Amino acid sequence: MVKEFNTQTVVSVGLETLWRALAKDFIVIVPEVLPQHVKDVQVLEGDGGLGTILIFNFCSDASSAGSYQKERITELDLSSHEIGLQVIEGGCLDRGFSFYKTTFQLSAKGDDQTEVNVKISYEAEKEDLKSAEPTLFYLSSLEKYLLNDA
Repeated sequence: MVKEFNTQTVVSVGLETLWRALAKDFIVIVPEVLPQHVKDVQVLEGDGGLGTILIFNFCSDASSAGSYQKERITELDLSSHEIGLQVIEGGCLDRGFSFYKTTFQLSAKGDDQTEVNVKISYEAEKEDLKSAEPTLFYLSSLEKYLLNDA
């Protein structure tokens, strides 16, 4: 049975800037935002749109996640600023999850803030997901990168 974990956060970056970083430029940005965890991201199939398959190659010291994770873009709605990424191989699927999908839905909260609704859909044999901490850590790191480095 697929379960859901929902959370939200506010990022001090404008909607279009955050959307571009999350949905268009993330192949380049993720290794810069999380250099201690992600070595690189490559497109294996597709053009960055719906159905695109990506591989995230992890750094050797991030061994708890394995050496890689393949994800497919399963949702992409430009008008509502929503993107969904489903893990299809490696990573969390090697850590006891049989299904894992993260969906981000962005909405403007003024000119320089964006509300991010995060939905993690998952199926695991042994335990429930208790936190979205890694996803929230990524959003916080992305916010710092966009405000300071980009």
